[in-house]
Amino acid sequence: QVQLVESGGGLVQPGGSLRLSCAASGRTFSSYAMGWFRQAPGKEREFVAAISGEYGNTYYADSVKGRFTISRDNAKNTGWLQMNILKPEDTAVYVCAAGVAPHYGRTLIRDYEYKYWGQGTQVTVSS
Repeated sequence: QVQLVESGGGLVQPGGSLRLSCAASGRTFSSYAMGWFRQAPGKEREFVAAISGEYGNTYYADSVKGRFTISRDNAKNTGWLQMNILKPEDTAVYVCAAGVAPHYGRTLIRDYEYKYWGQGTQVTVSS
C-alpha cells in the first residue's frame, strides 16, 4: 500500500514557476514508477510526466517538454515536478501517481498502469 500526498500548488503568473512535491508512504518507494497527471475543468485527465523507480529514466508529454522536470529521491520517499515558463493552459489539478513497472527502469505513461493516486493540488496560471 502506498499513500501519496501532493503539495506546492498555487496561483502563479504566466511565465512563472512552481515546484510540486509528492510525498509517499512506505519503505519501498523505489519499487514504484511515479508519474504526474493533470485535469483541467471540463477536460479529461492527461499525462504530464513520468519517472522510473530506479535509474532516473523520464518521459514527458509534448506539451510540457522543455518546461517541466520530474525528479525523485527514493531515500526521502519524495518526488517533484518542477514547472517553469508556466502558461494559462497549464491550469489544472495536478495529481501524482505510483505504479509497479515491469522493471525498475521503465516509465509508465498510461493512467491505468498506476495503482496509487494522490488527492491532487491546484495549479492556476493567471495574471
